[in-house]
Amino acid sequence: MAAVVLRSCRKGLSHILKNGGVNTILPKTLGGVRQKSYVQYVTRPELPKLAYRRVKGKSPGVVFLPGYGSNMNGLKAEALEEFCRSLGHSYLRFDYTGHGLSEGVFTDGTIGTWKKDVLFVLDELAEGPQIMVGSSMGGWLMLLAAIARPEKTAALVGISTAADHVVTAFKSMSLEVRKEIEEKGVLTMPSKHREEGAYTFTMDFLKEAENHCVLQSPIPITCPVRLIHGLKDDDAPWHISMQVAQRVLSPDVDVILRRHGQHRMAEKDDIKLMVYTIDDLIDKLTTLV
Repeated sequence: MAAVVLRSCRKGLSHILKNGGVNTILPKTLGGVRQKSYVQYVTRPELPKLAYRRVKGKSPGVVFLPGYGSNMNGLKAEALEEFCRSLGHSYLRFDYTGHGLSEGVFTDGTIGTWKKDVLFVLDELAEGPQIMVGSSMGGWLMLLAAIARPEKTAALVGISTAADHVVTAFKSMSLEVRKEIEEKGVLTMPSKHREEGAYTFTMDFLKEAENHCVLQSPIPITCPVRLIHGLKDDDAPWHISMQVAQRVLSPDVDVILRRHGQHRMAEKDDIKLMVYTIDDLIDKLTTLV
């Protein structure tokens, strides 16, 4: 069983700040990306084209996996590009099928569909081992990809990881409520982060997602894992990150809880913490080499 380390944010970052670290580039990072990468498209046989942005550079590279219904142009994704560019490391962000600028119909997508997207990107667009950074559902896909492609996984950073969450939420409901949802064919989960005020999942989506659950048994991942979660996350509770930490086989697992952090983790200090965490991992991985 993996060791779980609970850090206060200040203590966990002090050594980076003490040594200068990424502190000098943060104002530029958080003030907006100056030189954006350009959108490219990759064609796949009999599958929708995927839109992506890439910065070439050193290894390990960083790959960002956005959340459900999100895209590659969010604040975290933009900040990571500027950070990687400043350090000279490669960086890749993309839109899943049916998301953002990629082809496909969003409502036709499944966890399996988007897992295939991630694996394709790792196989065809990413060079060498990567630090995968997954936000919300992207944290779930990050775990699935690491299991399937251990040779392409240098480390993992989960932000508000939502592994198994939609399936767990449905199963935790009373039998009466579950039957009602099954009759309607749709599960609705309230969220202040959606314009519609809720996430909507079909029963077909739920049944398919159940095939990709990871928290019912040990997770065969042995690389360094960092899990950042807000205690005020109303969409995907912080205890999910604790469960992931307990399940992964890696001996190098840290869980970082932000007292006032919410689901999106897009405040200035949230993004600083994410960047510091990745900087620390890059330093660790390159020192080992």
